Amino acid sequence: MALSAMQRSVSRVLQCSRWQKRGIMMITDALILPLLLWGAYALRFSTLQPVVDDVWLFPAAALISVAMLYVCGFYRSILRYLGSEAAWSIVTGMAASVITLAAMSYMVPAEVPRSIFVIYWLLGTMYLGASRFLARRFLFRVMAGYLNRERVAVFGAGEAGAQLVAALQSGRELNPVLVVDDDPGKQGSLLCGVPVVNRQGLQAKAKQGAVSTVLLALPTLPRHRRMALVNWLEQLDIRVQTVPTFNDIASGRARLDEIQDVAIEDLLGRDTVPPRLDLLSRCISGKHVLVTGAGGSIGSELCRQIVKLAPARLVLLEQSEVALYDIERELRVLIEQSGRDTTLIPMLGSVVNRGHVQRLCRENRIDTLYHAAAYKHVPIVEANPAAGVRNNIIGTLAAAEGAEAAGVKHFILVSTDKAVRPTNVMGATKRFAEMVLQTMAARGSDTVFSIVRFG
Repeated sequence: MALSAMQRSVSRVLQCSRWQKRGIMMITDALILPLLLWGAYALRFSTLQPVVDDVWLFPAAALISVAMLYVCGFYRSILRYLGSEAAWSIVTGMAASVITLAAMSYMVPAEVPRSIFVIYWLLGTMYLGASRFLARRFLFRVMAGYLNRERVAVFGAGEAGAQLVAALQSGRELNPVLVVDDDPGKQGSLLCGVPVVNRQGLQAKAKQGAVSTVLLALPTLPRHRRMALVNWLEQLDIRVQTVPTFNDIASGRARLDEIQDVAIEDLLGRDTVPPRLDLLSRCISGKHVLVTGAGGSIGSELCRQIVKLAPARLVLLEQSEVALYDIERELRVLIEQSGRDTTLIPMLGSVVNRGHVQRLCRENRIDTLYHAAAYKHVPIVEANPAAGVRNNIIGTLAAAEGAEAAGVKHFILVSTDKAVRPTNVMGATKRFAEMVLQTMAARGSDTVFSIVRFG
């Protein structure tokens, strides 16, 4: 109950404005600094009841010290992110206040021992530094939800790991309790107050249930080593997440504390191969393009990528009115925002209708056709094999023949990895569709037939 009441009190303080918080700190320091000056007298004369003639020094110490610290920027520092600049402002602020007080004392008849000012400077510097450090730990670790935060481990004791631990310690959601690193030189040390251990230490904590998530702070780790690390972490039965790369952070696309799940690229075992824009734009930029199944999961993403390459005309063929309406509206917004002059033509229809496909290709002078129309959900096609055969096989044949008759230069079939040694109806129909195109290409045609398997 007492802890809860303290948490509510601290929560109200944290909700104050920046100026209110500064005022609280300045008033607190103004009350304590004269006591430190009294302590300097006590230490100088080795008594708890020293005789002080210059009583005016005590209010002067409060006013001048607080003013000098403010001028040096000490009170402009945010408590949660105190660093070396705050320490420097404490040293310079207290030095300036001591010099001012010493100069003022020499202007009055009574003498003040010079050691008083040296002791006062030391006591003030230690008080200001220690009080802010303790307040930071108390407010933002214990009272601001420290006991309720999720306990996580950070893998990587490098620069990224240190920055991540510091960022998490200042937050209110995740509590870094462990840092893991394979470097024996770092093991056994402390990183921002958090112990650095080896993999066995993480394994022991995971078995105890003391860690729920591991955050990978290894943005420069090669892809094959990252995959091996992720595979090892999977054996611990804990969640694995990553932090953005330095390139993303430097470019402003992400912040260091933006945690995300492990990307599929981390599990490839090789570096990703970036797309070549010259090859992508060869059949799209300034061309007339048709996408079948334009409202589907693959077709819609194809359309988004095609629009970025500025085709002269993009025809959307879709048998679902709702899906066609949604993708057309989305693409029109993208085209308007980009300022391109792409002509967008939505068309309802089925690829099974060979004449319809041929007419669309001829009337719009289509150069490239991306055939993404297909029934792709394995259980649905398994329960409706006739529909799967009609749409995936006969539809591909009709679309290919229609495009060939209309003089389309490039016909690209979007197939699936399930066509490799198919074990279900969907994979078998897509493999059959591939064989249809291979046969048409083998007999010779002015249309270039291509197949890409989408995994």
